Amino acid sequence: MPTSVLIIDDSVTVREQIIRTLEPFKLFDRYYEAEDGLDGFKKLSSSPVDIILCDLEMPRIDGFKFLNMLKNRPELQDVPVIILTGMNDRERKLKGLEQGASDYITKPFDHEELVARVKIHLKIKTLQDELKRSNEKLQKLSNTDHLTELFNRRYMMEVLEKEVQRSVRKGSDLSIIMLDVDHFKQVNDRYGHLQGDVILKRVALQLKQELRSYDCAARYGGEEFISILPDSSLQQSLLVADRIRLAIQAFKFDGPLAPLCLTASLGVAHFSMEQSVTVDGFIKQADDALYRAKANGRNRVEFHP
Repeated sequence: MPTSVLIIDDSVTVREQIIRTLEPFKLFDRYYEAEDGLDGFKKLSSSPVDIILCDLEMPRIDGFKFLNMLKNRPELQDVPVIILTGMNDRERKLKGLEQGASDYITKPFDHEELVARVKIHLKIKTLQDELKRSNEKLQKLSNTDHLTELFNRRYMMEVLEKEVQRSVRKGSDLSIIMLDVDHFKQVNDRYGHLQGDVILKRVALQLKQELRSYDCAARYGGEEFISILPDSSLQQSLLVADRIRLAIQAFKFDGPLAPLCLTASLGVAHFSMEQSVTVDGFIKQADDALYRAKANGRNRVEFHP
């Protein structure tokens, strides 16, 4: 990943001196410059950086105000800020550190010290970024069904709980669709479990294509799937469900699955505050509707009245 540094100082000479000191060590691919805190903050909005070197005394927005502005931007709070200040300015150094600076360098600065401190904080920032990416990957894995790459049942329940609370709070529409692949056991028995997995992944992909970006599709278990549709009325959700049903009915497979005509049954439920149902009760409404769809011949959509 390209690395970059932002140097904020009202002195062109100081900025050039810092760049000349750092360039031979090839620590950064890009160098950004700003003449005060306001200019620096604007640069950050368009150009993310790995380290900031910031003077304390500057016109318009000084270093202290700049540090306070960073506190209000969560995405910038992990960027280390090394403050540049006068040799005997102990109180201002402490104040800068208290307001969020990671380190300080006194001016006129020692070139070797500047490089050493920048190296340390760049290494810390790199390790923090790697840890953050690893945590995000682990979080995604913990929320995802490994076969279909849809959300898993546990995460779906968390999302549904939040959406029910939001629906109660705002009085907004909320619907869920429960889908079951018809005769899936027979499909597994005839074509084998590996081909059954192919079918489940195909259905999951179709759900992603049919739903909106803010809907939530999850594998509920086995060949059952649940889709959460915020801000969706019963009528709208029925149209979505039938669109999914028709798309699955139109599937064409290659290889061993070529003879297969796949269908699915779907049950739709719309959340109603008047019924005061729990999350489990809401799911049961969709499950009951699904049961009726299967009892009435499969390859159809039913809804909870």
